[in-house]
Amino acid sequence: MGGILEITRRRISIFLELVKFEHTIFALPFAYLGMVLATDGWPGWWKFLWITVAMAAARTVAFAVNRSADRFYDSLNPRTANRPIPRGAMSAVEAWGIAAAAAIVLAIAAWQLNDLCLKLFPLAVVFLVGYSYTKRFTWASHWVLGFTDGLAPLGAWIAVRPRLSDPVPWLLLAAVTFWIAGFDLIYACQDADFDRRVGLHSFPARFGNARALFWAKVDHVLTVVLLGVVGVAASLGPIYWIGLAAVAVMLAYENSLVKPDDLSRVNLAFFTMNGYISITVFVAALLGLLV
Repeated sequence: MGGILEITRRRISIFLELVKFEHTIFALPFAYLGMVLATDGWPGWWKFLWITVAMAAARTVAFAVNRSADRFYDSLNPRTANRPIPRGAMSAVEAWGIAAAAAIVLAIAAWQLNDLCLKLFPLAVVFLVGYSYTKRFTWASHWVLGFTDGLAPLGAWIAVRPRLSDPVPWLLLAAVTFWIAGFDLIYACQDADFDRRVGLHSFPARFGNARALFWAKVDHVLTVVLLGVVGVAASLGPIYWIGLAAVAVMLAYENSLVKPDDLSRVNLAFFTMNGYISITVFVAALLGLLV
């Protein structure tokens, strides 16, 4: 029995590593933000449950496909060679199986939420699967990734209020698109030389780290502006604006951590700061609604 438990524990650990479970903190608060803004509060436990399931399933599809699709490049890159598939802890077939199972769970969640969610499910899968391949042919892949993550608050809004005419979810989609693209540009600077060598089309590989970091700043300025427009459109209270000011400071600090010739603090900029930012936006918006 002990051996079975240990094998199970190890397989769960590998699965969580594959889907980067700790990164959930980036996207999930923005999905919940779309949810609470759509209802001006709490949508009920049933909606909350299935939105959470949908988010977890969507992330699993995206990461499982990404790790399988990139396994050849990951095995050549010293920074990524220890990921589960390159090191042999999981096969590409297993990863694709996980992606397929997660896609089924996502479809069930969409069906449980409403008809519009179910109708839009195939389009969501196109982006969840397709963004992993964009780096093969365009340096705009960072913005495609941002748009894919930006579907989270849009989808959560539609789950509660099934119509596409409201401006707020589209503003959230745009804000998340630029936020994610900005910090992905920062993160991608680590692999600029590798991407050039193997023919991948990241923005830093094409234009250099200095330009990539400049456009990361532009993206994050746009993020703050768009979140400001969200605050006006959703009539959020003073606490939201205090939170947004804090987010602006954190984004400025995040961008100050990395220089074209000094990438030593990329992980601090990527992991720590962005976790704080997503939680701050959600809490500030929630309190802005309630107070």
